[in-house]
Amino acid sequence: MNDDFQSILENGISFKKGGGKPKTADDGKVKTKAKKKKYITGAHGSGSAMQKAKYRQQRANRNKGKR
Repeated sequence: MNDDFQSILENGISFKKGGGKPKTADDGKVKTKAKKKKYITGAHGSGSAMQKAKYRQQRANRNKGKR
């Protein structure tokens, strides 16, 4: 036990990525809430989403006249 402790003090501990599901190619699924239509429009009722939707709408209206 003492040897293990001494080894850790001298060399440190190396943390490696553990096993898990292997990464596969993008299968077309939406990975975050922020990309879903209800979240973007604020329709699901979250105050944060509604606030962000308001800002998106303001930005869209601001950029309409520049085209």
